[in-house]
Amino acid sequence: MEKTLNRIHPVSDPEATYFLQVSWEKDLGAGFSLLLSDCQCAWTGKVSEADISREAADIEMDREKYVEELRKALIAAEESAGKYNFVIS
Repeated sequence: MEKTLNRIHPVSDPEATYFLQVSWEKDLGAGFSLLLSDCQCAWTGKVSEADISREAADIEMDREKYVEELRKALIAAEESAGKYNFVIS
C-alpha cells in the first residue's frame, strides 16, 4: 500500500491547517482511501473505482485524464501548488 501525506490550507478557511493522507493499492484509478485531520478531529472516506468512473463520466472527462488530475490534486501537491483549491464543508 502506498500513502502520501500533504498539508493543505483550504480556501474556505485559509488560516486553518489540515493534513490529507491518501492511501491506495495498485494505482489511484483503482480506488483510494482518504484521511483528513485538523489535529483535533479526523475524517475518513473511501473512493471506489466505480466512483471514479462515474465522476469522470458525469463531468464528461476521459477517465485516464480524470485520474491524472486526481493524482495532481491529491498526491503531487508540491508540483501542483496553487493550481488546486480545497474547500472544507
